[in-house]
Amino acid sequence: MTEAIPVELTVVDTTTAPWELFPIEHIQANLEHVPLMSDPETGMTILKMVYRAGFTNPWHSHSCAHGIYVLEGTLRTHQGRYPAGSFVWFPEGGIMEHGATLEEDCTFLFITNKPFDIHFVGDQDDPDAPKI
Repeated sequence: MTEAIPVELTVVDTTTAPWELFPIEHIQANLEHVPLMSDPETGMTILKMVYRAGFTNPWHSHSCAHGIYVLEGTLRTHQGRYPAGSFVWFPEGGIMEHGATLEEDCTFLFITNKPFDIHFVGDQDDPDAPKI
């Protein structure tokens, strides 16, 4: 019988890990995030992120699907508002808008199914960006 070798775990203490900047050049924003996991084979990524009160990520699309699990605050999207405890899945290729409410920050887990990219509607640098 072969001896089982336990897997090596990845552990991040999100209460003490430093926040890093997540720049989005097109809208001149620096979002804050804590990297949790990135799979080099699939490009899947998990981040702890925060949208500060009043921030909106304007109309955009991704070639990756992604989910947002709201930890604190309320996620505001083009389709509604989702409080802490909500999980919202955004299909790849769809046009969307999301951010925080005017009243409070929104802290969330951000999960992609493959490498992250973002294309803003009307971005002159991206001729393939979808149009509304």
